[in-house]
Amino acid sequence: MNSRVKQAYKLMEKCCICPRKCGVNRLKGQTGFCKAGLLPMVSSFHAHFGEEPPISGRSGSGTIFFTHCSLRCVFCQNHPISQLGQGKEVSVKEVAEMMLKLQAESCHNINFVTPTHYMPQILEAVFIAKELGLKIPLVYNSGGYESMEALEILDGIIDIYMPDMKYSENEPAKKYSNAYDYFEINKAAVKEMHRQVGDLKIEKGIARKGILIRHLVLPENSAGSRKIFEFIASELSLQTYVNIMAQYYSCHLADKFPEIDRGITAREYVEAIREAEKAGLKNGFRQVMSTIKRKRIPEWTDNLKGI
Repeated sequence: MNSRVKQAYKLMEKCCICPRKCGVNRLKGQTGFCKAGLLPMVSSFHAHFGEEPPISGRSGSGTIFFTHCSLRCVFCQNHPISQLGQGKEVSVKEVAEMMLKLQAESCHNINFVTPTHYMPQILEAVFIAKELGLKIPLVYNSGGYESMEALEILDGIIDIYMPDMKYSENEPAKKYSNAYDYFEINKAAVKEMHRQVGDLKIEKGIARKGILIRHLVLPENSAGSRKIFEFIASELSLQTYVNIMAQYYSCHLADKFPEIDRGITAREYVEAIREAEKAGLKNGFRQVMSTIKRKRIPEWTDNLKGI
């Protein structure tokens, strides 16, 4: 077994793959906060055409959706997968076969969705797949709540990091995602990702390497968007690509929190865009939502100006 894969599996003995550091022995099938055991669980894999334009391209992003999550977002739109355990156990070899199948379907990349808690298994599968001819870029599509130990192991392996930056204050992070230390952890993780891969590089419309940050606008500015954009501009790069997402809606357990038990308004979304502009960010994407269709914003726009 590759030495880096051994190093990754070592983190599972007293699990510290994510910042929660549960300390359970997942090599023996014990489970911690994320509920993941030794074998990876996958809910689905297919070519996905709904990602950002340079990720999906014309032929789709080869997404592999992993079951469970190290966060507990009360508004998670994929909660049957992330929190209710929808999916099935597969072998590491089967994960490698999924990658090769997606490559054979002409997907532009392999997109690991919610991969954090299965990082060692994914890494092993990557080495198997590469020996069998995997060549397309690897995308690490995560909630942005990552340990430095895990990210350091991935250095030089992952081509494109696609993390969330969900909150700029720990109070809402604790309240809505059960992660009291989210922003400090998230900032360190994103800085390390940027150090590894740099700004997003796009060739002929397709992303090849770099970081693309996602930020979901929440009602009542619960995400604290301004501080996130200021951090990106001052501590990463003004060239950083940011997808400012308008797709929030109340689902899962969000109805227990009146302040977020609704969709966002056009004003809230436009204010978030303005804050990104004030921070000096220019590269990225903005989305259409039903309440701002009258603004005639295209579904995907590859800059943050123009609203």
